Amino acid sequence: MDLRHCPALLVSAPASGQGKTSVTAALARWHARQGRRVRVFKTGPDFLDPTVLERASGAPAYQLDLWMNGEADVRARLNAAARDADLILVEGVMGLFDGSPSSADLAQAFGLPVLAVIDGSAMAQTFGALATGLARYRAGLVVHGVAANRIGSAHHARLLRESVPPELHWVGALPRNAALALPERHLGLVSAGELHDLDARVDALADAWQQHASTALPPRVAFVASDTPSVRGLLQGVRIAIARDAAFCFLYPANLDLLRDAGAQLRYFSPLAGDPLPECDAVWLPGGYPELHLHALSQRTDLHIALRAHRDAGKPLLAECGGLLFALDSLADRDGARAPMAGLLRGSAAMQSRMAALGLQSVALPEGTLRGHTFHYAKASVDAVPIAVAVNPNDGPSAEAVYREGRMTASFVHVYFPSNPHAATRLFAP
Repeated sequence: MDLRHCPALLVSAPASGQGKTSVTAALARWHARQGRRVRVFKTGPDFLDPTVLERASGAPAYQLDLWMNGEADVRARLNAAARDADLILVEGVMGLFDGSPSSADLAQAFGLPVLAVIDGSAMAQTFGALATGLARYRAGLVVHGVAANRIGSAHHARLLRESVPPELHWVGALPRNAALALPERHLGLVSAGELHDLDARVDALADAWQQHASTALPPRVAFVASDTPSVRGLLQGVRIAIARDAAFCFLYPANLDLLRDAGAQLRYFSPLAGDPLPECDAVWLPGGYPELHLHALSQRTDLHIALRAHRDAGKPLLAECGGLLFALDSLADRDGARAPMAGLLRGSAAMQSRMAALGLQSVALPEGTLRGHTFHYAKASVDAVPIAVAVNPNDGPSAEAVYREGRMTASFVHVYFPSNPHAATRLFAP
């Protein structure tokens, strides 16, 4: 049996907005400064937090979701990380017990001890009561310790620490300081690639963490290996052009790994920088923020023509969420300013002030069933009959249509390729 041991923590909280990402980033950078090799994961399908955690730890941050990944994929990734890491951190999603599957479900499935991050800014001894409630709520869940966020002073930190029952470890704290906050926009944190001072911000978080940090490593966890399907050679020599810049930045590292493992040649290009479409056999237009770059994208008529020629030649093209918006005839931002897009799929879209869709998605395509998620503020009107409609496993209202014209597949769904590796490779195969 391939069994690997490594200290590990799942960083969770009573609710969203408590400071999970800040604490995880501070922990990762602080331990990395001690010379430890840190691997960080993010619970759920989030694209943005992992970009910050990657910079904080110095290693790619992968997504872990019991439903989207499947248990075998999660198990394999944790085992692989444990082979060369000195510490594994998994940032949770929402509150500890929120959602299905929840962060608590993930922690119990893999024996991950939990670190509860609690915003202590408006409390004192009640901090200990809240920590105790989280620790005792579910039998079999191991809550290792607590960390306080937004403390007002060293005295405040002492009050919080002394309120914690002896069986819970005090792991550390961060101060209430606006300068330590990570910038956000409508889809979550601002992507790491757009924050030129991110390393300085993370260093500041680690400096602040140092003031109240416990030096002890968390408990060691045993991670068992798991077999996953091989895709070796399925895309051997296939050239895949991938849009990648501030407008197209939602890319799961696991998806890129799978394409490389299949033998594909990945050729990145930036529509915003004026890059031409590379010589390729397939194109991938991932999600991102096309609505923030309307003028630049509307001026890329050369790229629009090249993409339409690619589609008309019957070559594979995958357009996901922001890629779908760019593939339409036009897109309007929140202020109502409208601009022409690539014209690959008849229709238009406009950004809304409220979230339009959110939830895990399962899509049955001719290539096979793939899992992923949807999360967007756009409302689209597409003049086409969908070839499939996604299903939300939690019976939520979001169920995205999938459109196909020739070998072009377009949808708001962000697909997680390892959920069905063979189906994913068929989307790009000539």
